[in-house]
Amino acid sequence: MIQRVQSVYLFLASLAIFALYVVTIANNVYLNGIPTSIKVTGLFQDINGAQSHIQSFVALTVVTALVALIPLAAVFMFRNRKQQVTLCYSAVLVIIGHSFWLAQTVKKATGGINLGTNNFGVGLFLPPIAILLIFLAIKAIKRDDALVRSADRLR
Repeated sequence: MIQRVQSVYLFLASLAIFALYVVTIANNVYLNGIPTSIKVTGLFQDINGAQSHIQSFVALTVVTALVALIPLAAVFMFRNRKQQVTLCYSAVLVIIGHSFWLAQTVKKATGGINLGTNNFGVGLFLPPIAILLIFLAIKAIKRDDALVRSADRLR
């Protein structure tokens, strides 16, 4: 289970989504003249040199954890490769939906301010990386399935 390459890909995809809790999605967005950082957990403003949590995104925080657990759950479905592939495709769709919700939350929090490339945080690039890792896992699962089928034909 753990020694398979698709397990590593799925674990890294889950880790990429969990990393959204640590990194920012947007940096130095000026709201009311105060530099603000946007994370999955909420808005953080620089007040007197200290980060102050001014608004929470509770629903987004909870859903992010659930989205990150989907690829992790797929790791343990190694006995049924067809279900594992189905769960991986479902995880991709859920991550796309989560990314859209995340973008709409950032747009609402900034009040429609156009963000430049200098405002982008690392968190903006983590969902596409997770999707790429899941597609690599799907490819490895299918290759593993083909290997098992060819071994069955030889018996």
